[in-house]
Amino acid sequence: MSLANPSVPAKPLTFRRFKDGDSKPLAWQQEIFDADHSHKCPTYVQSTPPCQGSCPSGEDIRGYLNIVRGIEKPPAGMAWQEYAWRRLTDANPLPAVMGRVCPAPCESGCNRNEVEDFVGINSVEHFLGEWAIEHKLGFAAPAERTGKKVAVIGGGPAGLSAAYQLARKGHWVTIFDERAELGGMMRYGIPGFRTPRAVLDAEIQRILDLGVEKHMNCRIGTDVTLEQLRSEFDALFLGLGAQAGRPLPVEGAEAANCVTATAFLKAFNDGRMRHVGKRVVVVGGGDTSIDVATVARRLGHIEHVHESDLPERVIAGHAAHDAASISARQGAEVTLTSVFAIDKMQANKHEIEQAQAEGIAIRGGLVPVAVLRDGNGRATALRVARCEAKLVAGRLEVKPIEGTEEDIEADLIVSAIGQAVDFSGLESLDNGKGGINADRNYQVQGQPGLFVGGDVVRPHLLTTAIGHGAIAADGIDRHLRSEPLDKRPKIDVHAFDLMRKMAEKGLPSGKVEAPLRGTDQSPGAIHNYENRSDRYVIPSTELFLGHFQYTPRNTRRVMTLSKEQALDNFEERMLPLLESQAQAEAKRCMSCGQCFECDNCVVYCPQTAVFKVPKSKSTTGRYVDTDYSKCIGCHICKDVCPTGYIQMGLGE
Repeated sequence: MSLANPSVPAKPLTFRRFKDGDSKPLAWQQEIFDADHSHKCPTYVQSTPPCQGSCPSGEDIRGYLNIVRGIEKPPAGMAWQEYAWRRLTDANPLPAVMGRVCPAPCESGCNRNEVEDFVGINSVEHFLGEWAIEHKLGFAAPAERTGKKVAVIGGGPAGLSAAYQLARKGHWVTIFDERAELGGMMRYGIPGFRTPRAVLDAEIQRILDLGVEKHMNCRIGTDVTLEQLRSEFDALFLGLGAQAGRPLPVEGAEAANCVTATAFLKAFNDGRMRHVGKRVVVVGGGDTSIDVATVARRLGHIEHVHESDLPERVIAGHAAHDAASISARQGAEVTLTSVFAIDKMQANKHEIEQAQAEGIAIRGGLVPVAVLRDGNGRATALRVARCEAKLVAGRLEVKPIEGTEEDIEADLIVSAIGQAVDFSGLESLDNGKGGINADRNYQVQGQPGLFVGGDVVRPHLLTTAIGHGAIAADGIDRHLRSEPLDKRPKIDVHAFDLMRKMAEKGLPSGKVEAPLRGTDQSPGAIHNYENRSDRYVIPSTELFLGHFQYTPRNTRRVMTLSKEQALDNFEERMLPLLESQAQAEAKRCMSCGQCFECDNCVVYCPQTAVFKVPKSKSTTGRYVDTDYSKCIGCHICKDVCPTGYIQMGLGE
């Protein structure tokens, strides 16, 4: 076992603002000069950073990183950790869970990738979530109750997110779930060594503490009808999830020991399955398939298996394994196949590397063509063939290559090729494609007061379901208040609110029209301020990247296991950053589209036209101003602005 804290190897910067041979001028709209001046002057434009634009739950990532790094100060008497956590949980009430398991599309979108490496957003989220649990932080109760009642069907990430947001808005919420405990796929899909149950329980309990009630072991459509709920509640949210697995679409896949990933993981997370076969083959390529493979590696196998202890019988729910058999376990040989090459697989790259370190054989470019069975009907091998796979118009096309077939021996075959919604008792809602049609507010078409979210809309990430729940909660709130369901913003995120910061500091604000724009007359904002967060994601080309020096990423310590060490090891593998590391990592954030108070514009302005706002009138996002009687439009402030917050306009 090794406990590593790898650092990014040093390498020279690759960014240069101007390269040898550059001769093409910028667009004439940006560079209209008359001698040493132009008709343009600086404007201050708040944009959405690409990390936030890539986050399905719309977290104010730039906002809480600026708090962690010390740029945005918390209110008096509040620790910066709590203030950052509260900014984070405006969008996502489960940061300690998501900080561990989210594949972090925000990091893929991070503009810092153009300098050396992305900001470890996920690791800072992990740190804040852990700090909040350690210090027993809770959510603030709503100031008043509306008296309206909402039923949330499904206690997974979408349902919990909707319940959380609705409770904060003052509505009474009841969650109905067919399982014994809340959490959905976070509890019954992801193994505990990735999401420790104490962490999951703590974050769920905070939501319940807002006054949210729960009814467990209650399936809608069977134990209670949708019509009954509609008569008792003012609105409904359906977060059904997709917890029915998809079997392999090949001949012989009906064998008893050919099971789905969701059934496999549920049997494990229920504590019923204690060992698997000697040879396990997993078909997939996403994070779920990695979870199955790593669980199988940890469970191992026993030499002499009684008929009642066969893995498929336990998965089917007939019995639980005898705990006494654990002592006889040996390692299982686990193979994971994917139609994509390994570097193109959808699973988190870090998880793939961990699985390979544990001795799991990952083979890309293979498609299943048949399940081979013995005389008793049990699967003995998976026949695969080399293939070419590509996405065409959003659909996966897989073409087997003739003559490349081979057989991979197996005692257990697990299909992790996707999930489906179980519409039993709710067939009328099925759109014929295994989902439910909804508008941009996630209201079911033609059914006011009925909203949906999560995998029932589109199977995707846990954080996507959290985002759906929050947007649906906004729609439900407006519905309950008899307000029209307006069109959602093009970029639907939790944006930094300058007006909130001014009110928090006690600064006066004048009338500001929406979308928020400042003028040189209104005290409501800095001169010529505009908030484009609802419609513009700022690219790296708008930043002065030359400002940022090479700074290695602060990485979390990860426990890497060998093939032998993985057996029976269910300890958490990923440790949170230390406080100093979290702060250092937050300082790597380039604060794209928002001032981070670097003073470049003030220092480099040759006319001293750009100046600091007096401390008594300044706040985050309101740090510098421009004296337009001095400004000649030389563009220098825009050119040296690292974050792209300063744009040239005013004359157009």
